[in-house]
Amino acid sequence: MPRLWIAFVAVLLSACATTPTPLQGQFSDLTPEMVQSSTSPQTGTEVRWGGIIAEVVPGKEETCLTVLSRPLDASGRPEEGDQTLGRFIACSKGFVDPAVYAQKREVTVVGTVAGTEIRNIGEYAYRYPKVAISAIYLWPKREIYRPIYPPPYYYPYYDPFYRPYCGPLHHPWACSPYWW
Repeated sequence: MPRLWIAFVAVLLSACATTPTPLQGQFSDLTPEMVQSSTSPQTGTEVRWGGIIAEVVPGKEETCLTVLSRPLDASGRPEEGDQTLGRFIACSKGFVDPAVYAQKREVTVVGTVAGTEIRNIGEYAYRYPKVAISAIYLWPKREIYRPIYPPPYYYPYYDPFYRPYCGPLHHPWACSPYWW
């Protein structure tokens, strides 16, 4: 019986941090920085990269996303923070709606390295690794919890001046000094 419980708990815990189906698989440890700095990019290598969308450019036959790369967590989602692995271009055949795949949205792509491309960021010539997308996953926006009441009053009925047994019919030592 205890083994059954252990198996049940293991199944429940394994469901907590799952990778979405399109992002599952074994991928190379290659990062956008490594491809960018390499003299011979490893064309054809299967990668899973993600980050924040910087720009979406629909073309005649394909749509290219410029992505500010971030490290991925265990489920394949880009991590929050300021750490970056450079930028990369991810191109998908067909049309990808720029209104849906908008700037500052988190995205993870699966695809093959298709070389590098030089584009300008301002006046700086930047060498972008390019990925031919086989699967793309747009992550839902992160929910940010903000308390209704500012600290330290999180409990809605908290009143620092409330004393249950204080008043003219009760003993004065039960009251705090600011009731006098």
